[in-house]
Amino acid sequence: MEPRGHFDHDIVVVGGCGHVGLPLGLAFADCGLGVQLYDTDAKTVDLVNAGSMPFVEAGAPDVLRRVLAAGRLRATTDAATIARSEHVVVVVGTPVDRYLSPDVEAVARVITPLTDHLVDGHLIVLRSTVYPGVTDRVARLIAKLGLDIDVSFCPERIAEGHALAELRTLPQIISGTTRRAIQRADALFRRLTPETVELEPEEAELAKLFTNSWRYLKFAVANQLYMIANDNGLDYERIRHAVTFHYPRAADLPGAGLTAGPCLLKDTMQITAFAENRFTLGHAAVMVNEGIPLYVLGKLEQRFDVTALTVGILGMAFKAESDDARSSLSYKMKRVLTGRAARVLCTDPYVCGDPDIVPFDTVVEESDLLIIAAPHREYASLRTTKPVVDITNLLGNGVMV
Repeated sequence: MEPRGHFDHDIVVVGGCGHVGLPLGLAFADCGLGVQLYDTDAKTVDLVNAGSMPFVEAGAPDVLRRVLAAGRLRATTDAATIARSEHVVVVVGTPVDRYLSPDVEAVARVITPLTDHLVDGHLIVLRSTVYPGVTDRVARLIAKLGLDIDVSFCPERIAEGHALAELRTLPQIISGTTRRAIQRADALFRRLTPETVELEPEEAELAKLFTNSWRYLKFAVANQLYMIANDNGLDYERIRHAVTFHYPRAADLPGAGLTAGPCLLKDTMQITAFAENRFTLGHAAVMVNEGIPLYVLGKLEQRFDVTALTVGILGMAFKAESDDARSSLSYKMKRVLTGRAARVLCTDPYVCGDPDIVPFDTVVEESDLLIIAAPHREYASLRTTKPVVDITNLLGNGVMV
């Protein structure tokens, strides 16, 4: 795909050094396109240009070094690069506020300061999860500029940490506010994957929200069933193995655990708002998943004088083998315990930037009780005589404590 007309680059990714934008930029650059990563975080921009990944992503370090050496990728803090790039991929999504209500103007607020850099011929691709109707809102904003610009929404659906593999294997949902926008977006993403699925913008917006809320609901079912089994002294994982073993209709029953991260709760609450608070299953899922830290505390208080204990939390990321602590329930667990336990210690082999994280050996040695919050593989070799809360059954010990 050669740059059209006056464009010097194929793609600019706005927010390009984050967990969504950087893997996408790497994937496009690795298939031969010229990619600019626009980001306001100068420190991260310098890190990427030096060939270092700012977070854990399988296979990314090698790809980053390769595309930098080939001159197909560059990170920058200069917004002027937008005007020189044909495709403008925006990876800013719709957040929820402290009351879990969607901020439907957030994407427009990010794009508005950039409108001075928009020019005829651009294709704007919204990539992150947005509230239904946001794509049309952005299209109306762009239409007021009087420029010949196409607007599309093509949601990412990758599992963090596996982006480079999944970008090339998962079908890509394509939508646009005009037929030309759809065709251009389809041509762009077919550089990565041979399969695309076309929807209307609002259908695509809901498709992404449905995807994340479906996962959140499944995890809530697993956590509720785990609590039922655990309350009766039974091993949920043994039961789950029996249920799923060579039985396809139950193969997707997940394990239990702290269900968190930057998307699942947020997107479930966006559907709740869109459905005018009639998404009762979503509300129930929030109660179950967000209630796990308090459930653990309640069980501990039935067996121990928690006020006299030092409790160690193993794993502060929101999931195993990740360094991403955004919205991690490990921190909710920490807050809950800080008000009850004598002392709380935290460790994680991947998470950086948290001054409260201490070495693993220190946590194991100084704690009276341990909680495996993020089941990193290295914790599977834990050997201790101290009680361990192991919701995911990483150690194979059965009931919680």
